Amino acid sequence: MFRAKITGISGYVPEYILNNEELSTIVDTNDEWIVTRTGIKERRILKEGGTSVMCVKAIEELLAKTNTKPEEVDLVVVTTVTPDWPVPATANIICQKLGMTKAWGFDTQAACSGFIFTLEAVSKMVESGKYKKAILVGADKMSSITNYTDRNTCILFGDGAGAIMLEPTTDMEYGVIDCQCYMDGSGIENLNVKRGRSEYPLTKDTIDLNEQYIYQDGKKVFVKAVKGMADVVEEVMKRNHLSSENLNWLVPHQANKRIIDATADRAGLSEDKVMLNIQKFGNTTNATIPLCLWDYEKKLKKGDNLILCAFGAGYTWGAVYVKWGI
Repeated sequence: MFRAKITGISGYVPEYILNNEELSTIVDTNDEWIVTRTGIKERRILKEGGTSVMCVKAIEELLAKTNTKPEEVDLVVVTTVTPDWPVPATANIICQKLGMTKAWGFDTQAACSGFIFTLEAVSKMVESGKYKKAILVGADKMSSITNYTDRNTCILFGDGAGAIMLEPTTDMEYGVIDCQCYMDGSGIENLNVKRGRSEYPLTKDTIDLNEQYIYQDGKKVFVKAVKGMADVVEEVMKRNHLSSENLNWLVPHQANKRIIDATADRAGLSEDKVMLNIQKFGNTTNATIPLCLWDYEKKLKKGDNLILCAFGAGYTWGAVYVKWGI
């Protein structure tokens, strides 16, 4: 019997920083307005290339930190809403770029909950014992689907990638302990990218509609996000006998600081137990949770109890309980 254990974490964010002051020269907004509503001060933007560029950078760091050769990796899964191409999968592109000749893999898409949903799936594959070294990457080039004339969305998003290595262990004390995920399709109209798909193809005549960019009804999504994340965190904590005293870290999706604060408050957690980097990276969608782990890696201790949680378009939401084993 095996458990999937996280044995390495890495991340990558582009060098270019788009701060609130510069953004205010592009769209009608200002630093105070953005920070008050979101907590975001700046976000990173990838100037050239697609999502795989950031994935490769993150995985190169991961391989070096775990002393792993590319040909030793046997599974690569990428969760993203901004793949390089619709076909082939970004995982395929990454394996070719890095010479991971023995690996197979695929892409997943569950909006901002993608890392949580896919961690559940990949951990079960690792628990089977068949996969010895699996890499899960959460990455998005959100600038590629952001309308910089819409101040309600362009203030939120940034680009980045985070990767983890998962390996099987017989030590059942550490690893991915529990997970709970949910979906509710009633939120489709409130958060979406409408054009560029089979139902609404992107054509020359529809480009002016700006429906190839992400759209969000912020007020409606906010209410659902607060309840969804708080409920599922509470559910996983109760099921695993966790409390504000023995939970070391909440690792929330970095969508909006007000949502994060509300979720932490519901769990009875003080600010010093909540991972937060939205102020410097913004919402990188599938990359937010692994980038938090990467950003806070030096503060993590073996045996720490972590709850990872997210809420995304669809709606989708979920939480994972991890016992840190590095």
